[in-house]
Parts: sequence; C-alpha cells; structure tokens
Amino acid sequence: MTSILTNNSAMVALQTLKFVNAQLGKTQADIATGKNVANAKDSAAVWAISKVMETDQSAFKTIQSNLNVADAVVTTARTGAEKVVESLRSIKDLAAGAYNTATASEKAKITTDIELKFKEIASVINGTQMNGVNLLKSGTDDLKVLASLDRGAGATTTTNAISVATTGLDTLIGALDLDSTAATFGDTTIFTATSLDVSADDTDNIGLFISDIETSISTVLEKTAELGSYGKQLMGQAEFVGKLADSLKSGIGALVDADMEESSARLQALQTQQQLGIQSLSIANQAPAAIMALFRG
Repeated sequence: MTSILTNNSAMVALQTLKFVNAQLGKTQADIATGKNVANAKDSAAVWAISKVMETDQSAFKTIQSNLNVADAVVTTARTGAEKVVESLRSIKDLAAGAYNTATASEKAKITTDIELKFKEIASVINGTQMNGVNLLKSGTDDLKVLASLDRGAGATTTTNAISVATTGLDTLIGALDLDSTAATFGDTTIFTATSLDVSADDTDNIGLFISDIETSISTVLEKTAELGSYGKQLMGQAEFVGKLADSLKSGIGALVDADMEESSARLQALQTQQQLGIQSLSIANQAPAAIMALFRG
C-alpha cells in the first residue's frame, strides 16, 4: 500500500543515512585526533584504563629523570673519592721517602708536603657536591631517590627508593695520628700530639704512620667501590624505568590509537554509503509524487 501521509521507504532511508553520517563523523574524528578512544564517551572502560596508564607513564619518565640526576651526584662523589685515594697514595709515597731520608731539612719539606696533601684532601671532600648533595662529608643527609612505583590492586601503589649513604671520608681520614701543628677537616683536627714528625729520626713512628695511611687507603677504596656500585644500580634502574615507560606508552597506543589504514578505508566506504543513502532518500521521497499521476485525467 502506498500512502501520501506515511512514507515508510523514506523513513528507512533517513535512518540509514543518519547512521552512516554518525559513523562517518566518528571516523573523521578518529583520523583528525589519531585516537579511536579520545574521551570517556567513546569507551568509558578503555578510556579510564588508558588514563591510569598515562599517569604511570608520566611518573616513570619523571622517576627516570631523577635517577639520572642521582647517578650524576654519585658519579661526582665517586670522582672526588678517587681523587682522595690518589692524594693518600701520594702521602704514603712521601712518608716512605721520609723513612730513608737522613737530612732534617728534607724531612721537614716532606712534612710540609704531607700537610698540603691533607689540605688538598679536605678541599676535595668539602667541594665534591652536586645539586647541594655531598656524599663524601660526614654530617650530611643520605641521598634518597624514588626508584619505582609498584601498582597493586585498584589505586594502590607502593613506592620503592634507592638510598645512598654518605661515606664520611673526612671522619675516616681525620682519625689519623699526625703532628699537632697543622691542618683540620672542618671541625676535625687531623694532626694530633701523638704523631708524625718526619723532621726527627723516628722511623718507628713513620712506619706506624705509613700503616695508618695504608688502612685509610683501603677504607677509602672500599667506600669508592660502594659509590661505584650505587652508580651502577642507579644507571640500571634508570634504564629499566625508561624501558617500562616506553612499554606503557606502547600499551596506551594499543588501547586508544586509531588504525589509520583501517580508518582511511572505512572513510571511503562510508562516503560511498552516504552518497547512496542520499540517493535512496531522494528516490523514496519521489514515490508519493508518482501517485499524483493516477489523479490526472
């Protein structure tokens, strides 16, 4: 039955055209934004998951940056500690030379050189800092840096940190027994009355001094090795966190990014369907007009 009041064919064509236009708009938005899920309206669950992953990915990038800074701080401290080792080795060599030196004036010169070397060590320890952190000097705070955020069920996260303890080289080296006439490390006197005086013929005392220096070298080497281990840990953690952030970014892309090849093909198909829908609607709208020919006499 054909009716001039109700055009069922036109209604079907119109509904089809509206559906095609809606799909076309969505596909055009996907192409314009590059995302299949651009907001919560597109897919609430997927959008929420992707946003959680985005916050984690952003946090991991920040953590990686902080780990790199911490690695630089530890590297600076390790470089300073290695310089201290070199200076202690020079002091040991000077003391060894004093052991077999007969001339009092030569021994006095060696004593001066040793004092200057200790002042050099003090300068290195006090000046080896980066970003306000000094890991060689006692009395300073340990370096603590966030290493990871471990996500549990729901919104629960656990923070894990790497803590690098200060080495306190000034205290370790300041415990040596030396002559009471010279330098200090900050408030710590490094020359005491029971001591080295290489200007006198005191080979026993020089021998004890060399033994103390050797002990200090061993201790500083141990602390330097610890700094090297911390540096390796920080560098490895920064590399891992960076890879984790990249993996999260790839996961987010898999969830929300549009497949551009598929979207392009869909766009062409929908444009064709749109044209056909318009033609179908036009044909359906012409059907009632054909009834008028029945009334022409």
